[in-house]
Amino acid sequence: MENYQRTAEEVLKEWQVDENGLTEEEVLKRREKYGLNELKQKKKDPLWKLFLETFRDPMVIVLVAAALVQLVLGEVMESVIIFIVLIVNSIISVVQTRKAESSLDALREMSAPLAKVIRGGAKNTVHANELVPGDIVLLDAGDYIPADGRLLESGSLKVDEGMLTGESEAVQKMVDPIAEKVGIGDRINLVYSGALVAYGRGKYVVTATALDTEIGKIADLLETAEAKQTPLQRKLESFSKKMGFAILALCILIFAVEAGRVLLGQESGDMTTAILNAFMFAVAVAVAAIPEALSSIVTIVLAVGTNKMAKQHAIIRKLPAVETLGSTSVICTDKTGTLTQNKMTVVDYYLPDGTKENFPDQPENWTDGERRLIYIAVLCNDSNINEEGKELGDPTEVALIAFSNKNNQDYNEIREAFIREGEIPFDSDRKLMSTLHTFDGHKAMLTKGGPDVMFSRAGYVYQNGEEVPMTEEILAELQKTNEEFSNQALRVLAYGYKRLPEDRTELELEDEKDLVLVGLTAMIDPPREAVYDSIEEAKKAGIRTVMITGDHKTTAQAIGRDIGLMAEDDIAVTGQELDAMSEQELDEKLTHISVYARVSPENKIRIVRAWQKKKQITAMTGDGVNDAPALKQADIGVAMGSGTDVAKDASAMILTDDNFVSIVDAVGVGRTVFDNIKKAIGYLFAGNLGAIIAILFALVLDWVNPFTALQLLFINLVNDSLPAIALGMEKAEPDVMKRKPRDIDEGIFAGGTMRAVATRGLLIGIAVIISQAIGLSISPEMSIAMAFTTLILARTLQTFAARSNTQTAFGAGFFSNRYVIGAVLLCFVLYGITVLPGAREIFSIPASFGLHEWSIAAGLALAAVIMMEIVKKISLLFDKK
Repeated sequence: MENYQRTAEEVLKEWQVDENGLTEEEVLKRREKYGLNELKQKKKDPLWKLFLETFRDPMVIVLVAAALVQLVLGEVMESVIIFIVLIVNSIISVVQTRKAESSLDALREMSAPLAKVIRGGAKNTVHANELVPGDIVLLDAGDYIPADGRLLESGSLKVDEGMLTGESEAVQKMVDPIAEKVGIGDRINLVYSGALVAYGRGKYVVTATALDTEIGKIADLLETAEAKQTPLQRKLESFSKKMGFAILALCILIFAVEAGRVLLGQESGDMTTAILNAFMFAVAVAVAAIPEALSSIVTIVLAVGTNKMAKQHAIIRKLPAVETLGSTSVICTDKTGTLTQNKMTVVDYYLPDGTKENFPDQPENWTDGERRLIYIAVLCNDSNINEEGKELGDPTEVALIAFSNKNNQDYNEIREAFIREGEIPFDSDRKLMSTLHTFDGHKAMLTKGGPDVMFSRAGYVYQNGEEVPMTEEILAELQKTNEEFSNQALRVLAYGYKRLPEDRTELELEDEKDLVLVGLTAMIDPPREAVYDSIEEAKKAGIRTVMITGDHKTTAQAIGRDIGLMAEDDIAVTGQELDAMSEQELDEKLTHISVYARVSPENKIRIVRAWQKKKQITAMTGDGVNDAPALKQADIGVAMGSGTDVAKDASAMILTDDNFVSIVDAVGVGRTVFDNIKKAIGYLFAGNLGAIIAILFALVLDWVNPFTALQLLFINLVNDSLPAIALGMEKAEPDVMKRKPRDIDEGIFAGGTMRAVATRGLLIGIAVIISQAIGLSISPEMSIAMAFTTLILARTLQTFAARSNTQTAFGAGFFSNRYVIGAVLLCFVLYGITVLPGAREIFSIPASFGLHEWSIAAGLALAAVIMMEIVKKISLLFDKK
């Protein structure tokens, strides 16, 4: 039997303590057994280990090997350039990793620093980490609860457990045991570490400390929740491994062929020199094949996406999350504040005379019944709005004064006209609140409360300006209206009054009967207006939206159907119902469950993992401590800007406006970013493929190597970077939010990218081969200069062809991306530097290389790019057919 199912006396007996508390001697014994009440920190990897782990990437290993060979051969500059790039990338990676590991630190800070306890019959204040199971703790409004426990006393105690359960309102606590098995949010005789006492006072016995508390279990879940790689990271890692092995095999083959020629006597001259040249040839292939700047370029393109998202209220904490958003196929979203406005609002009302229409927005047009309804709602109410416009008090009561203000009656004017002279505060047993006023010239008690309780205590109703006896017919109509409101998931309150003797100065519980019932109000936390369109837009983009909330099933289901989140055959389940499902049953029902209500942290992780098991890229929103494990488990965790630090630190993205609409907008940016990354990758690999084709052709025909390693590094690291980054600035394709999400197994070269890379790479390779052949007719040195010129100019000009696989450069708008124009012009300037006196020798360009040779090399490059656009146009025509 759980603690909430036992009586307070049974729990005290189990922990061998009475209401005088533990003795100091017993406290020491228990502290030795259970330890301090604090969350233990998992040991972090040292910086040096994180730094070295970045060198495990196969592409990085090949580059390191190439740099070492260069160093042995005396090519110091090439080696230094490679090592600088690798070290900078590693430092960036380590910094990002350290920033992402602060979730547990934020959890520890949430622990209450001090606690009021009873030990040995005396009240004491101790550090919260000194608490042990069996301690008796006192609670007052404003206190953070220092450990989990079972309530012994509750004086109108209300606790804000939103950080743990997702509940939008403080929970009214009670002491009585609960017979049936209920979820964590309904265990109203328990209190939880880290929760905040919103109202009242209480006393409880500690039943769990440290990692045994609910917040401790979440810390443990955070440790065990898997940090997911993004789809792009997975694809690049997989491709890097394959590419690394392919390049290694190709280099070995090239070296073997060259060395074989030397050993078989096909090469004249010194054998050692010939073998070293063979090494250089193989190294050149490695340098040509590996896009050294790829990692940096992807990071920069992601950063550009980050800036775009920040303007749309989405702050990215982890750069790869930008791309993950574009892959998202399921969004698991909270209800309160994300889909809804997080603001209780009166949306309907009812008077016993049958009035149930739009409330008149001018006080002079109110009937006497409408006036009394609003006045009682405002006067029997403890909330207010301060001078800064901040709403203070219970959200339900705030909604009532906001309703008055909305209808052009300042609530403060009502309160100033009818001063409160006495009160009986609300409590969970009575479900009523009453206040004493001189109202309409008479002493009167104004009362508001739950409809059922108010109906049972009302002897009269205020109808058409008169107090008439409550009849069965009137009661039946009131109950019917209440039921209609409740079926719409509206929160209903009833209002009434009772005249009292003029000499009364205070209220008594006995006064709360024979009330005159005035009417009902119905309120709800309404959906955000823009949510309706965003849910529809998400559907068109092939994205499934799932609501996961701590609120009640009926409320969640009503909102889900209203905003179009639930299809006709979709269902809603509670956390308890989910717990009862086997993995197979959940797998079968998963695609039909659109709403989860009253869920636990474990439930949330299970839901996320179930979707991931179906190979769906899953985004998860959350704001509380209870959301942190699922935020970390999800492919992308989205925290609310108004949420806890724990949730923010466990997430990859933060919404500054807590708005679902911003998530859908961010998905559009994410898809555009991924498109642009693929354009940049296609651009880089097409250029590298062209270089490899030229090198292999030269190898087969036993020509001189067409490029030096330094030339290739200059192109890969300096020249190619600018156009690739400019491609990352491309605007969204017209169909970006009309496409289905990418398949999780889809490669980075899918969607026409491989065809484009092969076509452009082949055309560049052919142009370079022709250029080298013409240069060889003059001298080997001239062939290298002409091949280098054709390669660098062709790779630069292919930027225009790389802007889109579905449109020509002119179709996409030749001047629509000014960054591309700027990058191409700057690349021409960079190339110009290589032919300046002094730089020519470094880049192996002979003095005899003049305007005539340049014109031939440049003309071949331009011809290759024109052919790229012609082939693309023909392919698009065939695709349409």
